[in-house]
Amino acid sequence: MKHESVYGHLSGIDVRPKVERKGNLDYLSWAQAWHMLKQLYPQAQRIVYESEHTGLNYFTDGRTCYVKVGIVVNDIEHIDMLPVMDYRNNSISVDKVTSMDVNKAIQRATAKAIAMHGLGLSLWTGEDVPSQPSEAKEAPSKEPVQRISLEVDDENWGKVLKYVVANKELGIDELLKNLRTKYKVSTKVQKALKDNIA
Repeated sequence: MKHESVYGHLSGIDVRPKVERKGNLDYLSWAQAWHMLKQLYPQAQRIVYESEHTGLNYFTDGRTCYVKVGIVVNDIEHIDMLPVMDYRNNSISVDKVTSMDVNKAIQRATAKAIAMHGLGLSLWTGEDVPSQPSEAKEAPSKEPVQRISLEVDDENWGKVLKYVVANKELGIDELLKNLRTKYKVSTKVQKALKDNIA
């Protein structure tokens, strides 16, 4: 273990004996992942980030929420940001989010951040946009996700701009990724957003 990287060590572990099945999905629970990680790296730490604006353990764009969880192993932190979702993996409206919903999202993000260090990452192989390894995934909806076209100075621009400015520490790439879950973002809009957080 001395000469092997954390990732090399963790990704080489066969997690299949600890994998659980829910529906047609195999997953490694957050508790199993944390237990296995702490057995090998007792100094590993989890950081559940809180919003500096609200003091709450989730962040919001005014419509939905997400959590941010970091796992630190040997001074390397991997952070996962995950939407607060219902059992269908759809984002929950901020006015309907409960503390239990946030707690579940934190545990899912914990499992994903541990996987980024290598443990259980093989469960994600071949998936372009994986669902959370700690929760079952239902069959995908047959209806495509309808995204809203975002334009500078349209009815959504003010709230999007407020979200971008309040969360600029995430960086423009992560902000755009988050926005694209709901909006179609043109090159012109990208430039305007970059100009507002520069």
